[in-house]
Amino acid sequence: MAVAYERIADELRTAIRAGRLGPGERLPAETKLAERFGRSVPTVREALRALQDEGLLEKRHGVGNFVRCRRTLSRRTNLRHQWEKDRARAPLARRAQTGATEHDTGLHVEDLVFRARYREVAAPAGVAEVLGVPEGTALLERRYRTRCAVEHAPFSLVTSYLVRDMIAGNPALLDEREEPWPGGSQSQLYSVGIEVDRVEEHVTARPPTPEEADELELPPGTSVLVLRKVSYATDRRVVDVSDVVLPGDRTELVFTTPLERW
Repeated sequence: MAVAYERIADELRTAIRAGRLGPGERLPAETKLAERFGRSVPTVREALRALQDEGLLEKRHGVGNFVRCRRTLSRRTNLRHQWEKDRARAPLARRAQTGATEHDTGLHVEDLVFRARYREVAAPAGVAEVLGVPEGTALLERRYRTRCAVEHAPFSLVTSYLVRDMIAGNPALLDEREEPWPGGSQSQLYSVGIEVDRVEEHVTARPPTPEEADELELPPGTSVLVLRKVSYATDRRVVDVSDVVLPGDRTELVFTTPLERW
């Protein structure tokens, strides 16, 4: 038999899913809900906390409880890398039409807010090992945040590492003001004569750090997917290492494996 807070949560959950409580709508005060359900305020709070844990409600301290707005789903498929490569050498007009985020979300360029931050760093041990360079080698660290214009949280937290000397032949690649680069990273590498041959992606899941949970606006208990993308050139060099933190509540990973026919 359901306990009191579960019955309250069930009724509110049904109202949200049926649309009687719409996205962004503020719920009555906890005291009003307690009167409505004939229960104590602590019991109401327990029900609200359960719905917050499910990602249906968000509590804004000092303001109240609100129905959580549905976030844009990002559907990331491994076929995106060939799609990006096919566009790397395309004319500027075609490359500028759409990017990887638009490809993953179905949104348009004008729907997005994009931010890039560049800085030069000394290669830490783990990244240096993957890139095959000595620890302390000068790297260009690139941080990307892209969000839907009507939302506050980005789709992911991306940190990319390139060997600085490898790309220095094109000064535009060192300037964050050139972002967003039409055609993405593969087009950037093509501008210095590098062709990407293959991409490896390693995916794990873990609880978010407090900073990640805050920036991605994650409901309590939501995990993140951590993707390390390693890009190899045709000469077998590792030319890009990217760490991508994806919110588990609005990311779908799709892996398609073509099989050779008998």
